Amino acid sequence: MTKLVLRENHAGAAVLTLNRPEKLNALSKELVECLDEHVEAIARETKTVGLVILRGAGGNFSAGHDMSEVLAQVKAHAKPHYYVEVIDKVANLPQPVISAVQGHCSTGALELALAADLIVATEGAQFCDAYARWGLTPIWGLSLRLPHRIGTAKASEMMFSCRTYSGREAQEMHLANFCYPEEQFEAELAALAADILANSWYSNQVNKRALLESDALTLRDAHALNLFKNEGLAPDALQRVGKFFKGRKP
Repeated sequence: MTKLVLRENHAGAAVLTLNRPEKLNALSKELVECLDEHVEAIARETKTVGLVILRGAGGNFSAGHDMSEVLAQVKAHAKPHYYVEVIDKVANLPQPVISAVQGHCSTGALELALAADLIVATEGAQFCDAYARWGLTPIWGLSLRLPHRIGTAKASEMMFSCRTYSGREAQEMHLANFCYPEEQFEAELAALAADILANSWYSNQVNKRALLESDALTLRDAHALNLFKNEGLAPDALQRVGKFFKGRKP
């Protein structure tokens, strides 16, 4: 049986690839279950995994929730809470997460991409929230994460119009952090991964926890959190600071 989510490890990065290319990597129950297993494992591997990259096979991130499953759920009036639980696990991974978006990134797939800390896109990427086109509503976090990332006005535009936005347009509205031509995408993604992995994994994980825990707090409360819940220096801080002074005159 074909594995619906592939995992590869590269120099400290865990690359998870959604692997239903014949269905544009549409999100099925079986695929999400496979993703869940990988995410659960990676969450325990903070010493050996410093970065997670989420992407899709065959030149597409994902076309979204498999419409055959959606039809069955609509008929049954089902509420698929399992999907949001897995997406939340992605968002709450200790390690930084990058969504690497090529081709389609529609609706449910956009919900998954938004769970990442950073989004990197090709110019030809196609971002779309089409829930309203099908008479559906977002329940996996999009209505919260999308305006948080790009602002209420732009999120309203995407949600109400169901229009498709290119990778360059996504970058301009701050949905994507970076956008590259297709031929440069792999090299630029690798360079970004290398930059992140070269830094202290401990510091990156502490910084991510701080961002998650201080979200929606007042500045005063967030500052108090940093003061009284400070996790201290990284185990390799002395060596890292020592490199700064190496070769410098006293």
